[in-house]
Amino acid sequence: MVTLDEIKKAQAVLRGVAVRTPLLEWTGVTAKRKLFLKLENLQPIGAFKLRGAYNKVSSLNEEERRRGVISYSSGNHGQGVAYAARALGVKAVIVMPANAPKNKLEATAALGAEVVTVGPGSEERRLRAEKLAAEHGYVIVPPYNDGKIIAGQGTVGLEILEDLPEVETVLAPVGGGGLISGIAAAIKLTKPAVKIIGVEPELAGDARASLQAGHIVSFSAEQVTQTLADGLRAQSVGAINFEHIRAYVDEIVSVTENEIREATRALSGNSKTVAEPSGAVAVAAFMFHSAELPRTAYNVAVISGGNIEPQLLAELRKA
Repeated sequence: MVTLDEIKKAQAVLRGVAVRTPLLEWTGVTAKRKLFLKLENLQPIGAFKLRGAYNKVSSLNEEERRRGVISYSSGNHGQGVAYAARALGVKAVIVMPANAPKNKLEATAALGAEVVTVGPGSEERRLRAEKLAAEHGYVIVPPYNDGKIIAGQGTVGLEILEDLPEVETVLAPVGGGGLISGIAAAIKLTKPAVKIIGVEPELAGDARASLQAGHIVSFSAEQVTQTLADGLRAQSVGAINFEHIRAYVDEIVSVTENEIREATRALSGNSKTVAEPSGAVAVAAFMFHSAELPRTAYNVAVISGGNIEPQLLAELRKA
């Protein structure tokens, strides 16, 4: 399990690298249930993934850095690893699904990474990365199932507590579980009374199923790739992540595709809050599932990423 000290050390590593993103009040001043948005869409790569990726790559020794790194990603983690590797002078190879949003594929390559494309399944990406690592000696930088990754993502939680000490509930997206693991650990180890709610698409509801079952439940690639939230298409949460979820997460709520679309559209009205579908799920839960959430006055939803495809954004704004 990741410790609070490890998260605080990650915060020091990330100072001057990751943006200390602001909290923006989204609800009106008279609202009884206030919602503040943690704007991770404002990171240099447009998503929170830079935090964990840089914390992990920067922890490698000189021999490991000479070997280069490899990762597997639906998009944002790949950009995070590519950004970190370029900053630290390390070769990076990223395995991505061929059906990943074009803007994410192009951005990863533009950051200097070698991109290898495979089919849509998250397991297929992982297996190809492991094969290439064995062949070439690359160091694997996992997208979520790693202590350094979790500690880096946990810095989001520290910032929320620093900027809104009265926070009572935090909602965060769940894909493989890196973000929710880090945020939950940071907050529960500092202020245990705060409620931590994970949010995921119904079509990729493996984390909720896992929490309810008491063991990791996997969904098929065919199932999870149906969701518009491409960053949340992990077929299962990581083993390390599940330990953190069981220990620190109070509940996981699932949202429908239409709810994700509506939340993404609502957020697109302000240039500061534009979110990709994966980044909008926490807001979707607040908008449409208030009865399932704690009746708290001070709430935070993490906008995990803003790398929405321009065509999709235009379609949503027209609707």
